[in-house]
Amino acid sequence: MGGFFRVGDKLLNRDKLDRIVDRIFQLRVSGLSQQEVAARVGCDRSFVSRLESLAEVRKGGSVAVIGFPLANTSELQAVCQELGVEYTLLMNDAERWEMIESHDGKSLLNWLMGLMLEMSEYDHVIMIGSDMRIRLAEGIVGDKALGVVIGASPIEEDVYYSPEKLRELITSIKGE
Repeated sequence: MGGFFRVGDKLLNRDKLDRIVDRIFQLRVSGLSQQEVAARVGCDRSFVSRLESLAEVRKGGSVAVIGFPLANTSELQAVCQELGVEYTLLMNDAERWEMIESHDGKSLLNWLMGLMLEMSEYDHVIMIGSDMRIRLAEGIVGDKALGVVIGASPIEEDVYYSPEKLRELITSIKGE
């Protein structure tokens, strides 16, 4: 990820932009006003406002949670069940490969297409996985996708994800 891009005669640094955006949100979370943040990072207040609008997650509605490869699937499943998550698909690495190998190419493709169709029916789809899988989910379900990156692709071992962080994310989405 990151790197440089040429737009016309300008050379743009994606990593620098990511750091600036991170800094803007850190300063806002710390309690500074949009105007104070804009003055500190050297932009207009309207830019800070627009960034917040672009990043805002609409509250309420149905939630689906998909994640792999996770070390603590039963713990995360329990959080989803307790909070009334409408659809949950959580797998560790072995379960993921078992599922893939139990299908031939055509049935795996049909299953994936069915899953994509089903995900489009939810208001929010929390995707816990590699950076590449999250970009794919965002491409499929658009701004309904809420990505939780647990590593760079390919992830080859199970990753622990905090049930408390998942609980916080789900409850803030559901507006509870």
